[in-house]
Amino acid sequence: MNLSDIDFAQLYRDQVRQSKRPSKVPEYWDGRAESMSQRAFDSPYVRQFVDRMNLEGCATLLDVGCGPGGIGLTVASRLQHVYGLDYSAGMLAAFAENARQRGVTWATPIHRAWEDDWTDVPVCDVVVASRSTAVPDLAEAVMKIEAKARRRVYMSYPADGHLVGDDVCREIGRPGEGLPDYLCVVGVLHQLGIRPTLDYLAGSGCLSSCGDFEGYRSKVEELIGPLNPGERDRLLVYFDANRDRLGRETVQWALFTWESRSVADARI
Repeated sequence: MNLSDIDFAQLYRDQVRQSKRPSKVPEYWDGRAESMSQRAFDSPYVRQFVDRMNLEGCATLLDVGCGPGGIGLTVASRLQHVYGLDYSAGMLAAFAENARQRGVTWATPIHRAWEDDWTDVPVCDVVVASRSTAVPDLAEAVMKIEAKARRRVYMSYPADGHLVGDDVCREIGRPGEGLPDYLCVVGVLHQLGIRPTLDYLAGSGCLSSCGDFEGYRSKVEELIGPLNPGERDRLLVYFDANRDRLGRETVQWALFTWESRSVADARI
């Protein structure tokens, strides 16, 4: 067997199904919009992401899974128009309010989910998909954002496929239940004819702000599903043994950047 024998798109879909990762309904993100908005523009992850963006010759940007606008609104002053797309009405309201507070009158929210029809979503010079691509079918999602990119795409994805951490899953007895890691994403992009550049970003661990075990357990269950009593007991042992380290943990994100087909073809 060699790489050409592997259907990475199917491999990705299969592992997502096996991961048992709970799907997040829009109402979940509606409830988090206010708290996420408070820290959307003061984040090491956002600063690293924006620092790696090349907006030369670009006038428009589509931020897919925009949340409260951390990426799109941060670079809005360098653009003529920014579109924020999200399936959470609460996040779009936060996006619109943050645009108002920052004086960005050239920002437009778009209420869409990945699985919706994107026919009327505008084609933009740049498409950003930041921390929003943990989807059931990555190949389908990539083709959607590629179709809306006139010049280039910036897409981030959890580098190891986990936001909880492999060590946590091993300790509670759920090894191998994470999403596919970034190497599978490389394979999907390769088989779609996309040749990305790859970089890495460090973000705050989503469990680092949990002050006590109940908060930690609740967050873990949000990410990997309900725990049975034995799993909760093992998680408590892990939490007690690693409490100091957990507060300093970071999550590694893989950042994929590529030029749209039209730009890449023009250079051949």
